Amino acid sequence: MAEVVGGEIVNCDSLQIYRHFNIGAAKLPEAEWRGIPHHLIDAIDPAETFTAGDYARMARARLGEIAARQRVPIVAGGTGFYLRALLEGLFAGPPRNDSLRAILMRRESRHAGFLHRVLRRLDPAAAARIHLNDINKLTRAVEVCLLEGRPISRLFDERRSEALTGFTPVKIGLAPDRTTLNRRLDARCQAMFDHGLVAEVQHILALGYRADIKPFAALGYRQALQYVRGGIALADAVAAAQTATRQYAKRQMTWFRRDPEIHWLAGFGGDAGILPQALAKFRSVSGEDKEG
Repeated sequence: MAEVVGGEIVNCDSLQIYRHFNIGAAKLPEAEWRGIPHHLIDAIDPAETFTAGDYARMARARLGEIAARQRVPIVAGGTGFYLRALLEGLFAGPPRNDSLRAILMRRESRHAGFLHRVLRRLDPAAAARIHLNDINKLTRAVEVCLLEGRPISRLFDERRSEALTGFTPVKIGLAPDRTTLNRRLDARCQAMFDHGLVAEVQHILALGYRADIKPFAALGYRQALQYVRGGIALADAVAAAQTATRQYAKRQMTWFRRDPEIHWLAGFGGDAGILPQALAKFRSVSGEDKEG
């Protein structure tokens, strides 16, 4: 699509933004970029703290630079929270309270599900939108509720930062057949391990990075790290990564299905007919001439 419309890719995948994390992030090798600029890939050191707000600021700067070159920015990736921050702005909540977060995390480690139960009491609407296993989001939601004394869902509407201006977003989503998707996800997880994921984890650790840095919590890396540390057999690591990836894909679809502005295409990006449909949608919204 970028080749046809004169576009440049802006990454919206929360793992591809980190350096050194390549195989499990499914990064496209630069040799396969076809000369198309790709932005926000390998942009952050793995040990750095990086938030959705940081992403929004960096991505908005790239969008401005691309537009100034009379090119079309194409934001690609499945991290819904990053995309929301980029397009709609972000909730301006209280700063992190490390002592409170430490208490919450200790309670959660002793009693699994503690954070979700607390959030259900404090803010049922927020609890309904956050998965039971998403500890980072649950911790932040409970933290904000306790510090502010009000539900985070109400504060979010009051304190959202400014939305992106100067662009007309054209949102395109891929909705392939679920059974086929699951087969591809399983095959991709197996291929990651077959093609050096474990060795990559060992290399990153050898570079001096701690096992508790954020990218190691990502799917595939989490299970490979367990294997490297002797806590799980290799076959079990692969199976666990496959199961978790299928579950995550389902949650991603649930997230994006809530957005009425997304134009859904029934298939994978490389399927016959998908590109013409995507281009037609882009042109219908952008007003670009069909021969452009």
